[in-house]
Amino acid sequence: MIERTLGDMGKIHVQCVINGDEKEFLCEARESLLEVLREGLGFTGTKEGCNDGNCGACSVTLDGVLVDSCLVLAVEVQGREITTVEGLAIADGLHPLQQKFLEHASLQCGICTPGFLVASKALLDQNPDPTEHQVRHWLAGNLCRCTGYDKIVRAVLDAAETVRS
Repeated sequence: MIERTLGDMGKIHVQCVINGDEKEFLCEARESLLEVLREGLGFTGTKEGCNDGNCGACSVTLDGVLVDSCLVLAVEVQGREITTVEGLAIADGLHPLQQKFLEHASLQCGICTPGFLVASKALLDQNPDPTEHQVRHWLAGNLCRCTGYDKIVRAVLDAAETVRS
């Protein structure tokens, strides 16, 4: 249930789970999940690129489904589970995707990298043994202006192999 809080000038109280932790926040009805994640909750790994759903820099998973957080209203996440790039790391270090992105030099300026990592993780969760074509197709919604895509694709394929073994 979404609850309006009278003392906060029409702001809406939202409860959700972000990266495994229960969170609460107040937001305006018009605020995007991207705005709340970055500005309200400090999850600055999620990047603002185009702010209209075309670049994938703000990719997160919402109940396990890959979404552009700039296109989701924050009030829509009431009672739901979100994973941001900050939630990818594992207990003993980097997620294999993060490690392989480093090893393959799959990042440069860093704006697109969090979105590629989250999207790649969503792919590997659904398909732990993707072909190169499947990786390229899956990541088509994420844009990079610095590296091209070959190093990113190679990193994802290498990470898939690591995760499987």
